[in-house]
Amino acid sequence: MHRILHLLLPAIALLLSCSPETTPRPGSVIFLHPDGTGLIHWSAGRIRWAGPDGQLAWDRLPAIALYRTHLRDSLGASSNAGGTIYAYGVKVNQSAFGMDADQIPLTPSGQRLSLLREAAAAGFSTGIVNTGHLAEPGTACFLASVPRRADEEEIVSQILASQTPIILGGGESLFLPKGVPGRHGPGRRQDGRDLIAEARALGYEVVFNKQELAALSPSVEKLLGLFAAEDTYHDGPAAKTRAEKLPLYDENAPTFAEMIEASLRILSKNPKGFFLVAEEEGTDNFSNFNHAEGMLEAVRRADAGIQVARDFIQKHPKTLLLVAADSEASGPQIIGAPPSHPLLTPGKKLPPTIPKHGTPLDGSKGPATEPFLSAPDAAGQTHAFAIAWASPYDGGGDVVVRADGYRSELVHGSIDNTDIYRIIRSTLFPASLKISNP
Repeated sequence: MHRILHLLLPAIALLLSCSPETTPRPGSVIFLHPDGTGLIHWSAGRIRWAGPDGQLAWDRLPAIALYRTHLRDSLGASSNAGGTIYAYGVKVNQSAFGMDADQIPLTPSGQRLSLLREAAAAGFSTGIVNTGHLAEPGTACFLASVPRRADEEEIVSQILASQTPIILGGGESLFLPKGVPGRHGPGRRQDGRDLIAEARALGYEVVFNKQELAALSPSVEKLLGLFAAEDTYHDGPAAKTRAEKLPLYDENAPTFAEMIEASLRILSKNPKGFFLVAEEEGTDNFSNFNHAEGMLEAVRRADAGIQVARDFIQKHPKTLLLVAADSEASGPQIIGAPPSHPLLTPGKKLPPTIPKHGTPLDGSKGPATEPFLSAPDAAGQTHAFAIAWASPYDGGGDVVVRADGYRSELVHGSIDNTDIYRIIRSTLFPASLKISNP
């Protein structure tokens, strides 16, 4: 008898390993894309908002990996190529926007269909959120395929035509005919189409500010939010935005966190699950203008969005939270020194560049202003610091990917940017694709 059991044990183990209980089941995905955030963006944000010994919500995400950002034809990244790689899982050229040369990319799953569209076709609820205008590629590449990034009218037309249930961001001017008054300013479409009227005809509730978003009826299932004429933030050189007395972000627009929270309330009604792609674009745009004050505020807002998502997955454990950027915008560096150092005296203006070197140096209100002060450290001390900038471009170094929740173990080691697609697809459609990390 013992001999028979000994012979049967391997077969029993094999059957158990194939049982439904051990096979991964489909899960929902929250993909947060704080655009352009490299390691120094997060480190600077931690120092400024949580202190040198503190932690952001980003720091608390347990899974971590580094991924390679290079494109098919370039070591330098672009947001549109990065968005296309996320949406289709294949390398493309730097100019790509939801296309590979003259056609929609062929995905590893054998379809010419973005991951968001594939999820929708399978019955998942889907949505996009962007703090920039809705033609921004970090989200738009999941729903639009055009020859040029500049084809913004066609991009938002394709987004609306997809009838994705959640579409939140800026860019009202792209939805109205040229000169037609909107809630935030005149339209700029050349084809005469009123996409807001078309959206209402398709069953969308349309909202224009944070108050209207907060007052939504619980019965709303399709939502279009247009929270600014263009972006919900005011980027540009710090001296220019200061001179024009512009706030960093429009106070009437919902924050990244508020848009995510509203989206999850609607999307989570679907028992099948959902896939949300949400981008904080200010982290990239402020950085590209070497605007450290705006960059740090954008990092704070991105981190608040991560916290909303973390709170959600605590209550909905079959949800993957994935956080990644496709490049490091403008190569910031944290410049710190003891209080006795002449460069970083609290209350004293910084030079516009690092002496004898020429590197641009940014203080709390731009070049030639006082240093930033950190939040207190563990001893209760604050520290002066400045941000130096390497360039106005998106860099091509490795980017940190972090994750929490369902199937977050897929995020580890060294991966390729195409593996973001594979990780998401393996969560929505389990055991479908392999990840290339060791």
